[in-house]
Amino acid sequence: MNKNHFCIIMAGGVGARFWPMSRISRPKQFIDILGTGQTLIQQTFDRFEKICFKENIYIVTNEIYKNIIFDLIPGIQEHQILCEPMRRNTAPCISYASYKIKQTNPDAVIVVAPSDHIILKEEKFVEVILSALKAAEKNDWLLTLGIQPSRPDTGYGYIQFTDTITYKEDPRIKRVKTFTEKPDLEMAKSFLKSGDFLWNSGIFIWSLKSILKSFNQHLQEVDSIFKEGIGIYNTPEENQFIGYAYSRCKNISIDYGVMEKAGNVFVLASDFGWSDLGTWGSLFEHRQKNSDNNTIIGSNVMTYNSANCIINVPPQKLVVLQGLDDYIVVEDDDILLVCKKSDEQMIRQIVNDVKEKKGDKYV
Repeated sequence: MNKNHFCIIMAGGVGARFWPMSRISRPKQFIDILGTGQTLIQQTFDRFEKICFKENIYIVTNEIYKNIIFDLIPGIQEHQILCEPMRRNTAPCISYASYKIKQTNPDAVIVVAPSDHIILKEEKFVEVILSALKAAEKNDWLLTLGIQPSRPDTGYGYIQFTDTITYKEDPRIKRVKTFTEKPDLEMAKSFLKSGDFLWNSGIFIWSLKSILKSFNQHLQEVDSIFKEGIGIYNTPEENQFIGYAYSRCKNISIDYGVMEKAGNVFVLASDFGWSDLGTWGSLFEHRQKNSDNNTIIGSNVMTYNSANCIINVPPQKLVVLQGLDDYIVVEDDDILLVCKKSDEQMIRQIVNDVKEKKGDKYV
């Protein structure tokens, strides 16, 4: 294992589209949402322990989740949990973690990944990441993993690649031509037909030197804030500095702030059983189904003339469903959600309405 290999796990999101199971107090990355006996963040951490030393894995999260992470990841050290005082999207998160790593190892090569994705083919995933780390170590590249699309999905971003440059050590690596955020259905169909588009996985690989140079070139207003912390990171003054830094920092994604502007962006075309697990519908695809194509979490559920539903209810509660087709039925604590799967995009708006009309108690 290479001592220069580092991992940044981004775990600060609230997972609103998985409400009511995912709540501000305990978002989806801290829940065993697949029913495997492990939370999503535990699965992610274990996956990256196959790629780099445990002490080289950093988790960036909101400060309110620090104790949850200590409970879920035995043996993790306090300096490995980077606590954000407020949500500012992925660019500030990555800048903060990068400067903190720089103080430990300026020769680091880093993989950045969300905490809540599904990876079904872990051996293949490890092989892809190690190849990408090797390429990033040798080249001044910003690499992202692109997923071979299996359908014209409008919920994913797309990456268009070009074959103008071939990397002999791994021909799967292509130069990125364009990024497109969540196209409409007709555009997504045309992307699949063209054959030169991949889903954007949101997983990045680069050397520390390359990403810091790119921040300086393309997102200097964020870079300058976290650069001020050199000499402060990994000291008792770090938390106070980060509070001040985030209060001045804009909310901006790494995609918009850096990746879409840089000229040295490459994509590694991959297929390792990936899903970003963004919605109840995507979870439905990955759960085991019964003879009526229902997926059920809950040991006391009875269904009549009900099919294609995702049902997630407490084990002690008797739940009887009759005549439902293609529905989401979820109960968590004092909330029951019944929603058509085809209308699940409304859940984010429902959460906003609940917060406005019923207060923070239910979100």
